[in-house]
Amino acid sequence: MNLTKPWLKPVLLVVVIAVLALAARTFMPNDSLPSDIASGNGRIEATEIAISAKAAGRIRDILVNEGDFVQAGQIVAYIDSESLTAQLQQAQAQQRQAINAVTAAYSQLAQRQSEKAALVAVHAQREAELSSTKSRARRTSTLAKTGAASQQAVDDDQALLRSAEAAVIAASAQIDAAESAIAAANAQILSAESATDAAEATVNRVQVELADNVLKAPRAGRIQYRVAQAGEIVASGGRVLNMVDLTDVYITFFLPAAQAGRVAIGSEVSIVLDAAPHVAIPAQISYVSDVAQFTPKTVETASEREKLMFRVKAQISPQLLQKHIAQVKTGLPGVAWVKLSADAQWPDSLPERVSP
Repeated sequence: MNLTKPWLKPVLLVVVIAVLALAARTFMPNDSLPSDIASGNGRIEATEIAISAKAAGRIRDILVNEGDFVQAGQIVAYIDSESLTAQLQQAQAQQRQAINAVTAAYSQLAQRQSEKAALVAVHAQREAELSSTKSRARRTSTLAKTGAASQQAVDDDQALLRSAEAAVIAASAQIDAAESAIAAANAQILSAESATDAAEATVNRVQVELADNVLKAPRAGRIQYRVAQAGEIVASGGRVLNMVDLTDVYITFFLPAAQAGRVAIGSEVSIVLDAAPHVAIPAQISYVSDVAQFTPKTVETASEREKLMFRVKAQISPQLLQKHIAQVKTGLPGVAWVKLSADAQWPDSLPERVSP
């Protein structure tokens, strides 16, 4: 380059000054900030959710692609369920069989109760016959004493009396047997009803397993990537999709002990992303680590890496995220500015904050 032209040197000087000023502003150390303002580099993160198969099976279909936004409860994939469908049909058949057994058991109980009622009537008849036979035997015995009746008539009436007494005893035994049959019928009803409950529980279990093979998004968010593809077999608990909850977004950064000790939960934060340096995103401190650690390797200078730092998280308001849900992305680098006191003022160099 020819530097002999008189106008070229001033131009180069202006360019150098501008570059130095920009560098000074970009890499401004925390020491140049107000004492009640701290800052740290970080990246936007969100809660990741694995959509997994509860039981082992073959993926029948995946209904979403990477980058798709899904609503809570939306069906995103199917696991093959032919075997479970067959099990459900078998369980339903067993349930119907158990219900029929209950109906038959109640019919059996009604029959036994009717038999008992008939036996009670027979018993009453036998007791009436016994009473009549007793009276006849007494009369015959009295007449025999006066000679009005023969001893043969007395013996016949005594035999009829003993027969009537035996008939009453037999009728009572038959009633006892009928009561035992009724108790057995009641027990059979309880057994049949228990079998019905067991069959119903089996049907419900298989239906739950079938429902588990319909994979749904647990929350609203964006599909980050497919872990498996349609036709593949996944193990129990195997991941099929990975999604991020775009209503639970935060930035993680590190502060030295002197500043982290002054940060309170709920403190105001302004996030300036490299992708949108003209706006500051409002957030609040949601977490401050209680254990110090070395700064990550992404910190620029060796002297800073030698310091012990505390991990800090700043949560972005879900309402703000919902308003700009289509623009929410994770992994974006940026700078988090933190108020260390409630009455601190944001630096003039900070961009205008987005209204919540």
